[in-house]
Amino acid sequence: MPHHFSLTYDYVCPFARIANETVVAALRSGAAWDVGFVPFSLSEAHVEEGDPSVWDRSPDAEGIRGVRALAWSLAVRDEFPDAFLEFHVGLFSARHDRAADVDAAETLSAVAAAAGIEPEAVAAVVAGGEPLVTLAKEHTEAVDRWSVFGVPTFIAGDEAVFVRFMDRHQVEDVERVLDMLTWTNLNEFKRTSIPR
Repeated sequence: MPHHFSLTYDYVCPFARIANETVVAALRSGAAWDVGFVPFSLSEAHVEEGDPSVWDRSPDAEGIRGVRALAWSLAVRDEFPDAFLEFHVGLFSARHDRAADVDAAETLSAVAAAAGIEPEAVAAVVAGGEPLVTLAKEHTEAVDRWSVFGVPTFIAGDEAVFVRFMDRHQVEDVERVLDMLTWTNLNEFKRTSIPR
């Protein structure tokens, strides 16, 4: 089982919430993992060929969801790292427990404040533009290097696997995926239906 891995996220996806929240819970419980949290814009993944990338347009443009939230998360991850896990889980919770708009200034500010960060400080970092540059770089690397197409994707070394967990807080599910991640004889395992 790899102890160093990365995990993609976009706050609009409920499956990304399950995986990321579970990994954070495991880390808080003492899991000896070194985890890199990698932003992946689902809006960018759906841009038509020839159209400008989401980071080259206004985050308020039609059809763009989650980009401002990703920019704020990167500002927190890179400038206020001690608060990142709290912010990360808090923004997923805002979206999926309270149906809040994760791109709304009031949502982002409230989640930042709850994580112990001055919202104005995060907004200033985002306004500087570096988080969008980072989003473009990390999203593009995920696509070009590991052929990432969605969230959540677990990445270790040269291996990447897209996973959809059905239940929250099942750390053993993450451990199972990490065990399988380096098993390269299996290319695809996809259920034709979910027995629920």
